[in-house]
Amino acid sequence: MAKMVKKNYLLAPGPTPVPTDLLLEGARETIHHRTPQFKKIMEEAIEGTKYVFQTTNDLFLLASSGTGAMEMAVVNLVSPGEKVIVVVGGKFGERWQQLCETYGAEVVPIKLEYGDYATPEMIDEKLKEHPDAVAVFTTLSETSTGTVMDIEGFAKVVKAHGKLIVVDAISGLIAQPLKTDEWKLDVVVAGSQKGFMLPPGLGFITFSEDAWKKAEKNSVPSFYFNAFAYKKNPAPYTPAVNLIYQLKKAVEMLKEEGIENVWERHRILADAIREGVKALGLEFFSKRPGNVLTAVKVPESVDGQKLVSLMRDEFGVTIAGGQGSMKGKIFRIAHLGYMSKFDTIVAISALEMALRKLGYKLEYGTGLKAVEEVFEREDV
Repeated sequence: MAKMVKKNYLLAPGPTPVPTDLLLEGARETIHHRTPQFKKIMEEAIEGTKYVFQTTNDLFLLASSGTGAMEMAVVNLVSPGEKVIVVVGGKFGERWQQLCETYGAEVVPIKLEYGDYATPEMIDEKLKEHPDAVAVFTTLSETSTGTVMDIEGFAKVVKAHGKLIVVDAISGLIAQPLKTDEWKLDVVVAGSQKGFMLPPGLGFITFSEDAWKKAEKNSVPSFYFNAFAYKKNPAPYTPAVNLIYQLKKAVEMLKEEGIENVWERHRILADAIREGVKALGLEFFSKRPGNVLTAVKVPESVDGQKLVSLMRDEFGVTIAGGQGSMKGKIFRIAHLGYMSKFDTIVAISALEMALRKLGYKLEYGTGLKAVEEVFEREDV
């Protein structure tokens, strides 16, 4: 067999591909973080990030993963013994539950099967059953299942009950429409390694006025994740200087494209992948798939773990397998961040080749034809 040069393609839901311009931005000389020059860069990065979040609320940049931002939300909003409602429909809903329980909250879960979604009516019912709950914690896009939640609908219900709504938008922000201020979201968290097209290492978090009022009464001691330290000084501790260079450039790129156009691009890529998957006779895992990634059931005749490793190690195309109880049962193809129509074509082409090699019967080009027809129809 002839040896071929292998080019790598990253189609996992985080970390996602980083554009060369952003990589080069990170290679600039590191300057001191207490200088006026860096202060200006950071202010511009924060303002641009507020545009992406569609907010004028306070927004902070953390030298952490998105989970650090999640922890900051819990530390500042929930005191021991307080009751919270948590939508638990996958690994990251479970993470909200674990964080809340770690800090002594009484968690009332809305427990969903993996791949299923909650409705505003479910939220309303739980809040009626537990009027003493102080907040609802939920996820925009459950990365482990590819399921997107109706955050706008949730927020209407939560605010009608006079409670706080806290959203993990780590993978969903930028791919899915999210309007922090218009939807009256109290706290939204995200991370740099998803739709922002950056390396891992930055967490983002917003606080509404209602969130600040609750934080003022909170009794959990904190230091690094104390929100009031960031309110007083946006860089109370050493920030991730070079990542913030990259963030400033990334939000400029997103603003130039226009957030509505960014949302639409992700919708088209998601439609294309899903049409390709359907054409191959495969089934979706999620009952409400979003624009971040597509989770697909592994055919019974195929070894799911081998499929993922074959695509990565032999074909150079990295997708994600299932997590936890879904390991080997599903695979996940991302269409998130710095991706174009040809990334989706590569993904479906590699999937066809890998499936055939593992004994799944299909005709070459079946999925590709469906993908290309989407792009022709959308005129992109």
